[in-house]
Amino acid sequence: MTAEATPSLVGKTGGPAEAGPSAARGPRVRGTAYPRYVAGKLGGAAVSLLAVLVTSFFLFRLIPGDPVKFMTGGRQVSAEQLASYRREFGLDLPLWQQFTDYCGKALTGDLGTSYQFRAPVMDKISEALPNTLLLTGTSFVLYTAIGVLLGTRAAWRNGGLGDRLNTGLALTLYSIPSFWLGLLLIIVFSVGIGPIPGLFPTGGMESGGEEGFGYVLDVAHHLVLPVVTLVAVEYGQTLLVTRSALLDEMGSDYLTTARAKGLRDDLVRRRHAVPNALLPTMTLVFINLGRTVAGVILVETVFSWPGLGGLFYQALSVPDLPLVQGLFFVFAAAVIVMNTLADLIYPLLDPRVGR
Repeated sequence: MTAEATPSLVGKTGGPAEAGPSAARGPRVRGTAYPRYVAGKLGGAAVSLLAVLVTSFFLFRLIPGDPVKFMTGGRQVSAEQLASYRREFGLDLPLWQQFTDYCGKALTGDLGTSYQFRAPVMDKISEALPNTLLLTGTSFVLYTAIGVLLGTRAAWRNGGLGDRLNTGLALTLYSIPSFWLGLLLIIVFSVGIGPIPGLFPTGGMESGGEEGFGYVLDVAHHLVLPVVTLVAVEYGQTLLVTRSALLDEMGSDYLTTARAKGLRDDLVRRRHAVPNALLPTMTLVFINLGRTVAGVILVETVFSWPGLGGLFYQALSVPDLPLVQGLFFVFAAAVIVMNTLADLIYPLLDPRVGR
């Protein structure tokens, strides 16, 4: 979230309504301010996307390596053939002209043609996107639900044994590199170690030869270790944010009033404290949702998962400039769009934002 939404973190959506003339003027003020707020956020998102477009073009041209020589497959070719390849992909043009051509085509949805696959970049992205969404989407649902549930329970029993265990485990797993944990899981549960047999595939998305429900089970079997890796590394962030937000709410006057009215402690937590504490967690959820499109490059590479992350790693090793630029733009655009959407929804949950 941006700085403009920061004041909302202390909001009390479950608290008493404001009274007096200022409350009466609230809807009218919001009615005039919210459109300006939306326009400012959309304008900022457009500028960010433009900056990403420019950055993606120049950044990856710093990578060492000649993509034209890669396309020859290491064969001895004449200078005329190399020049022909350069003309085919526009690499013989001045850098400024390459940049203007790239921007012009990108605005129409054309991200160029991949050097190594000889196919439109958008086609390669469309092929790999469902696989990434399956992996990261499944992980996102699981680590968000686990993080919110355990974060809520840890905060409500602050200082207890469960709180200390949950927080300690979350911090430990959150600090572990995802690729290292993935490799460890492959060694233990795929290769097998000691009395533990190899239970899961070492990588890939399917074994091949399966159809119908058998294919679904095969994909689910391959999905287990990558999902466990992502959930273990990512759930701690949601847990810690939820726990911190709920601890801030627990000393609020409106919760004391609710208890004084005789409401059960569990009811006070579910109906009053948790909804308010989830406001900052919602920001994190939207940011993580944007990352589901970007995928997790290291995890997909370790498990040979055929998604956008693995495709990006392949393109980076060439370097396949059009494919790298296109994937980088899609990754960044997903995060920018979801963060902007969170900014636009936040005032609907806390009316003080955007006034």
